[in-house]
Amino acid sequence: MIPVVLASTSSARRSLLAAAGLAHEAMSPGVDEALAKVGLLADGADPAGVARALAGMKALAVSRQRPGALVIGADQTLDLDGQLFDKAESLEAARERLVLLRGRTHLLHSAVAVARDGVVVWDSAPSARLTMRDFSDRFLDDWLARQGDSVLGSVGCYRLEDEGVQLFSRIEGDYFTILGLPLVGLLAFFREQGVLAA
Repeated sequence: MIPVVLASTSSARRSLLAAAGLAHEAMSPGVDEALAKVGLLADGADPAGVARALAGMKALAVSRQRPGALVIGADQTLDLDGQLFDKAESLEAARERLVLLRGRTHLLHSAVAVARDGVVVWDSAPSARLTMRDFSDRFLDDWLARQGDSVLGSVGCYRLEDEGVQLFSRIEGDYFTILGLPLVGLLAFFREQGVLAA
């Protein structure tokens, strides 16, 4: 059996793979994402390109340490009118982010790459369009009080799988893309490789 390694210590991505029945282990890729983003943006990469490049970098970094393994790298970026946003560092910054997104449509680009022996052998970078409703300041403050620091773990400052869904009026795209790991295509690749039953 070909070993599968997730180039991430993200508990959310690990849970998604486990729930889908894909046996795997996890390793930190050791990629300086902040530095990589600076370089990618300086070279003219758009938010979707940044996600795709970072997913590939993570997969390759671990692949070089695990010969023969199929290594999954993933990254997600938030794109508002072409501007890339990183995770908020405080609840105050999260509130500002949500006020900025309120009543507007943004994109989530979720890239995934699989590398083997130092070469990316498959990748995909689907996007989802999410439109936030024009919620009141009171709603936002109450919602943030309930969510607390958990909003800092997501680039959009929400988790669609819980009360975050209340922020939206329209959602277009694959659920797993929104969660940050587009599983449908990834699992199809692993079936082609014989890792999962066809």
